[in-house]
Amino acid sequence: MSIPKIFLLIRDALQGKDHDYTQGSIKVAIFLLAVPMVLELCLESVFALVDMFFVGKLGKNAIATVGLTESVITIIYSVAIGLSTAATALVARKTGEKNEQAASQGAMQSILLGVMISIILGIIGMYFAADILRFMGANNEIIREGAGFTRIMMGSSIFIVLLFLLNGIFRGAGNAAIAMKSLWLASAINIVLCPICIYTLDFGLEGAAIATAIGRASGVVFQIFQLNKGSKQLPMVSHYFKPHIPTLKVLFTLAWPATFQFVIASASWIILAKIVAETGGSEASAGYQIAMRNVVFFILPAWGLSNAAATLVGQNLGAKQIGRAEASVRLAAIYNMFFMGIVTIIFMLFSNPIIRFFTTDEAVIAYGVLALRIIGTGYVFYGLGMVIVQSLNGAGDTKSPTIIHFVGFWLFQIPLAYLLANYFNWGPQGAFIAIPVAETLIALIAYLVYRSGKWKLIDL
Repeated sequence: MSIPKIFLLIRDALQGKDHDYTQGSIKVAIFLLAVPMVLELCLESVFALVDMFFVGKLGKNAIATVGLTESVITIIYSVAIGLSTAATALVARKTGEKNEQAASQGAMQSILLGVMISIILGIIGMYFAADILRFMGANNEIIREGAGFTRIMMGSSIFIVLLFLLNGIFRGAGNAAIAMKSLWLASAINIVLCPICIYTLDFGLEGAAIATAIGRASGVVFQIFQLNKGSKQLPMVSHYFKPHIPTLKVLFTLAWPATFQFVIASASWIILAKIVAETGGSEASAGYQIAMRNVVFFILPAWGLSNAAATLVGQNLGAKQIGRAEASVRLAAIYNMFFMGIVTIIFMLFSNPIIRFFTTDEAVIAYGVLALRIIGTGYVFYGLGMVIVQSLNGAGDTKSPTIIHFVGFWLFQIPLAYLLANYFNWGPQGAFIAIPVAETLIALIAYLVYRSGKWKLIDL
């Protein structure tokens, strides 16, 4: 592929031009979908890094509060990603079948479902904000300083859910550029408002939560505006917003296992954060949270490639192009593993300056560097596992990844982390080691499930 053609493809990818992903070059299809998806998720990771950068100046209690809160909010992310996965699978399949009306109806019904669920979660999170921090092992000082931050973050759950869900709809339809632009807007507003709310307006830690909520809300407004404009792939019809039981049943069938597979993973991360906090104290907790922010920063772009594979699998199965769907998974996995291999090298060589950028506390830096280096050893397997799992989800087989995650995280990762940290007295290092070991196991199991080929027979 020549340099001029690459620039033309980048332009087309960023502009979001209509493209039939069931025809033509698979490499071009992956490129057109992955570029905006990678950039989209890079900007999502900027959300986390910006908050941590500015909050890091407020001290280790503030860092621990943000980290512990984010560990719990991953439950909200799980619900959002689960609903998004269901919407992507259904919209992609109907788009591949060239049934635009069914794709639009699926999109609208998923929005209704997302709004109802997020309102319930937001109310519960706001009411139990202090209890959430206490459960995560926070001391009374952290709870006193951080409960307000947690309350605002949990209360703005609807913006998290809709941001993910609407982007999933756009990705399923093959318009990843709109999803990317919504995250650009949300992140830009958050970057501008974060220091203003924390320091200029003197809201302190709560200012970071306010800036994040406003940024995400702005992204959702942009998404709704774009959705309201309508498109060839997603024509908007007002009565599609009325509850349609058959479509809701299909979405629920896809969404509940998709949600639980991420809830399972998120719950495991919460327990790991708790183990680190209990065995290493606030310094270990703060170092681990900074390391995890950087882990997420590099994992989210890899999710972009994985999401591209999910869209291609869904649309090509809808078009009865099974061989093309398989080729898409194979190429996406190769690209992702190569990228994650580069990240591993970065973590091995530059973990100290990376962690030191966020804090000057030497004890926190030591734990952060240790966590980053250990977790980074499994990055190549993360790359493989993400593509395979998302491809299964894109095919509508959301149950298999749920079982894989249950075995890998709850039956393996959590017990291993507990044993290494407590019975072998390795402390936080034991929890760090459990992460790449479990992720490698998950990738290998997912590959075996994929090779069985049952995902090709899923009918939506």
